[in-house]
Amino acid sequence: MKQKKLPPVLDVACGGKMFYFDKSDPRVLFCDNREIKTTLCDGRKFEVNPDVVADFTKIPFSAETFNLVVFDPPHLTASKNGNPPTGWQFIKYGALGKDWREILHAGFCECFRVLKFGGTLIFKWNETDITVGEILKLTPQKPIFGHRCGKQNKTHWLVFIKTETEEK
Repeated sequence: MKQKKLPPVLDVACGGKMFYFDKSDPRVLFCDNREIKTTLCDGRKFEVNPDVVADFTKIPFSAETFNLVVFDPPHLTASKNGNPPTGWQFIKYGALGKDWREILHAGFCECFRVLKFGGTLIFKWNETDITVGEILKLTPQKPIFGHRCGKQNKTHWLVFIKTETEEK
């Protein structure tokens, strides 16, 4: 039996696909570790509806499969009182636990594993709880360039290229 050809782009933590122009773009394989269909407190409908339910620390695809990987993991760790986030932010974005360093390190390793040589990793991070400097310590790979945006300039878009000289 012939296996269906995978699209060239993998989003490993797609959530609500909020930055996509087409939330069902056939060029992208959307993954997330959860499925949600709900109404937010302001009445807006929200859903997390991935093509594949999978954890970004254990991506279920072969090495060197995708030309482009998008990695936009949860960035919240705790509320102001130290408890895990709840409410609409948790529903939309998920949350990281106290083991966030290990989780994000494993996520970077998996993203680079499934990325083809010469492929691009797009990483999005918001510095609400953790600085981008702390995040970059979790991977030996260095971004080529990045861009800050948002109301408080806390959202970072970083671009990495997987080169032949990197270890597998």
